[in-house]
Amino acid sequence: MNISDNILKKLFENVYFLNGTACAGKSTMVKLLAEKYDGICCGENYHMDLLSAADPVHQPNLCYFDTMSSWQEFVTRTPEEYDAWLAGTAREAAELEIIVLLRLVEQGKKIFVDTNIPVDVLREISDYHHVAIMLSPTNLAVERFFDRPDAEKQFLYQKLLECPDPAAAIANYRKCLALCNGPEHYREYAESGFFTHLRTEESTIEHTLHILENHFQLI
Repeated sequence: MNISDNILKKLFENVYFLNGTACAGKSTMVKLLAEKYDGICCGENYHMDLLSAADPVHQPNLCYFDTMSSWQEFVTRTPEEYDAWLAGTAREAAELEIIVLLRLVEQGKKIFVDTNIPVDVLREISDYHHVAIMLSPTNLAVERFFDRPDAEKQFLYQKLLECPDPAAAIANYRKCLALCNGPEHYREYAESGFFTHLRTEESTIEHTLHILENHFQLI
């Protein structure tokens, strides 16, 4: 069964999506926006409670963790394999994200979402003033990826250190990050038709928040 795009757009009138590259500030912004506007914060991987509904036949990328041979396999894949897995995971997870959001809209609050829903899907379910693409320079996404304190990033870093050749494994993983945050994906975002904001060394949290508030027509 497919839900018509016009119905989803209507139901998602109070949903604001932030997509983009790593280390661009998405998680910080959804939290601050939700706090300021008494809304709901859907942080990274907010759909994980529904993951048990996926199976390897229909959602092979979402189920990769159940089928992989080890964490070493996960962290030592080629950049091309890693990039393709991320893209596949985002598309499969979009269905779960939409289900979560359909539940949340009933609360009548504004919802701010850190999402990986592909831009072509976002065009179908939302509009220009409800989507913002946040970008960071590729070198920032690669060099600072493991500087963040969240448990997921630190867990992956630990698994890389447990590889037979940690230095080689870390170098390979940084190549993975460079590809999935590289020019091809930047081009896709730039040509998406959505508003984009590039993080720079001069960017501040306060200024970025104000830019998003204006774009989302909250002020």
